[in-house]
Amino acid sequence: MPKINIITLGCSKNLVDSENIATQINDNNIEFTFDEFNFDADTVIINTCGFINDAKEESVNTILEFAQAKVEGKIENLYVIGCLSERYKKELEKDMSEVDRFFGVNDMQKIVEQLKIDYKKELLGERVISTPSHFAYLKISEGCNRTCAFCAIPLIRGKHISVPVELLLSQAKNLAEKGVKELILIAQDLSYYGIDIYKKQKLPELVEKLSEIEGIEIIRLHYAYPANFPYDILKVMREKQNVAKYLDIPFQHISDNVLAKMKRRHDKKLTISLINTIRKEVPDIAIRTTLLVGHPGETEKDFEELKAFVKEMRFDRLGVFTYSEEENTYGGDNYKDDVPEAVKQARADEIMEIQQQISYEINQEKVGKIFNVIIDKETEDYYIGRTEFDSPEVDNEVLITKNKQVKIGEIRKTKITSCEDFDIYGKVL
Repeated sequence: MPKINIITLGCSKNLVDSENIATQINDNNIEFTFDEFNFDADTVIINTCGFINDAKEESVNTILEFAQAKVEGKIENLYVIGCLSERYKKELEKDMSEVDRFFGVNDMQKIVEQLKIDYKKELLGERVISTPSHFAYLKISEGCNRTCAFCAIPLIRGKHISVPVELLLSQAKNLAEKGVKELILIAQDLSYYGIDIYKKQKLPELVEKLSEIEGIEIIRLHYAYPANFPYDILKVMREKQNVAKYLDIPFQHISDNVLAKMKRRHDKKLTISLINTIRKEVPDIAIRTTLLVGHPGETEKDFEELKAFVKEMRFDRLGVFTYSEEENTYGGDNYKDDVPEAVKQARADEIMEIQQQISYEINQEKVGKIFNVIIDKETEDYYIGRTEFDSPEVDNEVLITKNKQVKIGEIRKTKITSCEDFDIYGKVL
C-alpha cells in the first residue's frame, strides 16, 4: 500500500482537518503517518496556515522543502491544502509547479478522491487523532462572522457554521471509547456557537451534554469572543467537575482607540466587566488571553494603557502577536501600517516581560499545594504533565520527578515542589 505523510502547520483547527483526512485514509487500510520530517512517504500532504506573515513563511518554506524532495525523487506525490492554499492558490500554482495539486480548506472530499479513495460521509462522526491518545481537539464550528480589521480568517474560512450538537456528541463518544480523557473545544468563535442553526447560543448546553459522556474527565474551552459572551457557560463550568476552570478568550487590546480601529465589538468597560464577572462566578479560574500590539494607529499612550491592563488583570496565561498587514482585510485596505517593525517587536517583548513576572508569582503560589495532573509524556529525567489550568503546547508544564512510576494519560495527584517563570516542578503522591 502507498504510504502517506500528513504534515500539519498552524493551529489546532488545522490539526482536526488533517485528522479527518486521515480517518478516510485509515478506513481504506492505507498506511499513513503524521510526521513533518518524514521524506520517505510516497505521498505528502501539507496542511498550511495563512494567518499571519510568520505562519505563511513557515508554510511556504515547508512546501519548498518537500518540492525539492520530489525533484530528487524522494517522494512521488505532493499535495498542498489549508489556509495558505485557499488564499493564494493561483500564485502558488504559478510559482510551485512541483506541487501536483492545491486544495482549499473545504476540499476534503476532493483530496480524498485525489488519493483514489472513496469518500464516506458516514465517517464524519469518527476520528483518527494525531495527538497523544488521552486528549483530542473537538472543532465545534467552522469560519467566523466577526469582521475584525486585522483578521483574514473570514476571507479564508468563510462564515460561521456550527457543527450540530448530535454530531459533536457522537464524535466525543467515539473519542472517549478510544481512551480520550480530555476534550479541548476549539472554534474561531465559541461564543457564536449554535446561533446559525439553533437561533440561540448553544455552548452551555453542548458542554453540559459533553460532560455527561463516560470517560471524559476534562473539558477545556478555547477561543471565546468577548462580545456577546455566553454567560450561562460559567454556571456549567462552576457546577460540572469535569469542565476545567480554564477559558481562552482573546481580548487583543484594552485601549478604546485601538479596539475601535480593530473593529472589535467590545470596549474597555465591557472587557473589564466581563473579566470581573468570570472571576466572580468561577473562583480560581485560569484565564488565557491573546494581545495584538503594533496595530495601525496604536500610540505610545495606547500601549501604556495596555501595559497597565496586563499588570492589573494578572492573566494566568498570555500570548502576544505583532500586527502584520493582510491584504483584502479592512485594515489592509484602509489603514497605513504606521508602527515600525522594531517598535512592534519591542512592545511585544515588553508585554511578555511583564507577563513573565506575573507567571512566576502565580506559580509561586502553587508551591506546596496539590493538583490533579494529567501526564502527557516522559523524558529521560521527568514525566511531563499539565494541571487543569494548562492547555497542551501553549501553556505551562509540570515537570514531575520520577519518584513513582506513572503511565502516560493518567491523572495523578501531584504536589508542587518548586517553580520557574513558566514551568513548575512536582512529585506524584
